[in-house]
Amino acid sequence: MSDTPPLEDDTRAPSLSLLAREARVPFEVLRFLIGTRRLRGLPEGDGHPVLLIPGFGADEFLMRPLRRALVKLGYAAEDWGQGRNLGMRPAIRQELARKLDSMAKRSDRKVTLIGWSLGGVFARELARAKPEQVRRVITLGSPINRRPDANNMMPLFRLVNGGRAPKQDREGFNRRKIAPPVPCAAIYSRTDGIVAWQACMEEVAANTQNIEVAGSHFGLVVNLEVLAAIARLMEADSKKLSDRR
Repeated sequence: MSDTPPLEDDTRAPSLSLLAREARVPFEVLRFLIGTRRLRGLPEGDGHPVLLIPGFGADEFLMRPLRRALVKLGYAAEDWGQGRNLGMRPAIRQELARKLDSMAKRSDRKVTLIGWSLGGVFARELARAKPEQVRRVITLGSPINRRPDANNMMPLFRLVNGGRAPKQDREGFNRRKIAPPVPCAAIYSRTDGIVAWQACMEEVAANTQNIEVAGSHFGLVVNLEVLAAIARLMEADSKKLSDRR
């Protein structure tokens, strides 16, 4: 894992060869399930709440192995509870805000938001709207930078939208490139076959960092490197909070 600065903006969707490598997901799942039986070498959690938000077309089931691993480490990890993610809608926005408010008030602690792919976009905007309730945002292969079309998801978007290409709000996308006012970590893979890795990185700022891992896009939620990065980020946050007391 390493921090890498963004490159010049010539970003395009991942190549067909990278897209084909997404087929390795079953092997990544198996490796993750075996590797998380004991969770050796990973720091224990402090029990604070963690909200997981799935990517476009995905639901809670696909993030269940990651949630279970986080619970096993000692975090109060919860699914978003909205089923399959088919894009942002007013009702989804309201329910996410309600869920965050409930978790924060129930625990009397700030919540870490972990969003996979489009779910990371949701997590950042939720943190932008309610920064006082968010400890940190962690995005996994999320399209948060460069170009909104630098991905291989357009066929699925068209399917969901009745064959129509989704409208691209370039101005809004450019505004959202700026990280919300909380600590933000973007985890990305250069072999991501769905979203261009350059588009998955935060702009360099005092509250941002970018962490590179090896693996596929669909496997980011069942990736031992990702789990280790998440655990260490949250451990560091916990130590900072302890030092302030």
